[in-house]
Amino acid sequence: MSSLQVGIVGFPNSGKSTLLNALSNAGAQVAPYPFTTVDPNIGVVPVPDERLGRVAELAQCSEVVPATVRFIDIAGLVEGASRGEGLGNRFLASIREVDAIVHVIRCFESEAVSHVAGSIDPERDAELIETELRLADLDVLERAISKASRDAKSGKPDAKARLEGLHRVAEIISGDEGTKFKEARAIAHEFAKDLGLICIKPAIVVLNFGHEGVDDAIKAKMQKWADYRGFPLLAINAEIESEISELDPAEADEYRQAMGIGESGLGKVVRESYRILGLITFFSVDSEICRAWPIPEGTCALDAAGKIHTDFMRGFIKADVVHYDDFLRTGSFSIAREKGCLLVEGKEYKVCDGDVIHFKFAT
Repeated sequence: MSSLQVGIVGFPNSGKSTLLNALSNAGAQVAPYPFTTVDPNIGVVPVPDERLGRVAELAQCSEVVPATVRFIDIAGLVEGASRGEGLGNRFLASIREVDAIVHVIRCFESEAVSHVAGSIDPERDAELIETELRLADLDVLERAISKASRDAKSGKPDAKARLEGLHRVAEIISGDEGTKFKEARAIAHEFAKDLGLICIKPAIVVLNFGHEGVDDAIKAKMQKWADYRGFPLLAINAEIESEISELDPAEADEYRQAMGIGESGLGKVVRESYRILGLITFFSVDSEICRAWPIPEGTCALDAAGKIHTDFMRGFIKADVVHYDDFLRTGSFSIAREKGCLLVEGKEYKVCDGDVIHFKFAT
């Protein structure tokens, strides 16, 4: 499975690059003028999972390797991007390649950092971003529908079903059917997977507040907007999170306590991104290395083995599986076997979140 990618999108000066820096210390350029991000900046971000450390400690591993998600800071969108305004074409090409989207919505005032629209209005910005994405997708769908219509008239197999599916996706995207985006996503997966439609990708809305803190009225309004579309919503201060990310863990915890921040907003962004991608984690222990592996929910043991190495997949014999809670109680595969909680599974076994797995394969 290729690396999973989450695109960070929003208007220029909304805090996209600051968020990426906070997530990954990627060193993305941050400046108070539009289009600082021309070519996408990329950060590979570890997924917070305290289970990994516990498994590694019990298995006496000297090294841990977390699951990761690639975050991509994409050039700032402006009104008219669907018609090529600003860096529209480059923006749209980049965003079609990602698996999920983080919408960064600016909620802070700043005389030093201008807003391209001249004022702060989170709902307006969210609506404009969504409109541009919808218009871009409808343009793609229009061309695809035209081709499918010709194919259907010529009697090409399955063309009629594709045409009907494309029409339904276009109907949802062009109308006020935010609650039916899941339906559109399912239809697109069946009939239009090749089109890279943007606005039905899994998404998170991130409200970027400043030092004045979260405005409850704005958050409530935007929560309603996000809920209608089925998008989870998070509120953070990307600038503070970026500053904290440069501290060592002990200093960061002390700073959070002093600021009354509590759990890291970045951790929430990463975990929520992982969740909307439909991922689960299994763990492997080998040569004193404990690794967390991200796989889609419902993955079978054979495909999970291939995630580690293609040789595991080709020569697959069996999978020794200990569920996470059982591994905590037993601490090893050998004791788990003695206690009767080690499962010997074949290729079709559906891996569960938190499984600790040792694959046996023929060389």
